[in-house]
Amino acid sequence: MGAPSRAPFGFPYWRRSVSVQAVTAKVFSQEIAQATRAYEKYIICINKTPDEFEASLLSLLNKAIKAYEGRGPDLRHGIALDHYVTVILSQSDGPRPLCGIYFNLHSPYRKPPPPGTAKRVTESISGSQPKSEE
Repeated sequence: MGAPSRAPFGFPYWRRSVSVQAVTAKVFSQEIAQATRAYEKYIICINKTPDEFEASLLSLLNKAIKAYEGRGPDLRHGIALDHYVTVILSQSDGPRPLCGIYFNLHSPYRKPPPPGTAKRVTESISGSQPKSEE
């Protein structure tokens, strides 16, 4: 610790040098390796080779890092996703954030598809034929 300084209103406080580890994709190499092994072993519905998957995972991780570092003061997470993978970085008490990599078929963070030309169909309680609304 350093020498005490004077804050506004004359209260002393101690200056501390805080060392913060830079958050980069390399920090999460273990998580990336585990996700790549899981992808090679279990995931069959994504049309990407393992190398393409790893490249897209690194891209998502870099986007999550950017979101994590740019988050607001009351927020604890940075999230990035594509159609099949979600990467979440969460603030922790340790020197680096927690990293979660999820394979998903549906994500609550995806935007809903644009409205199409489908017509709404309603059913009456009496059980008669449904009729379309125009």
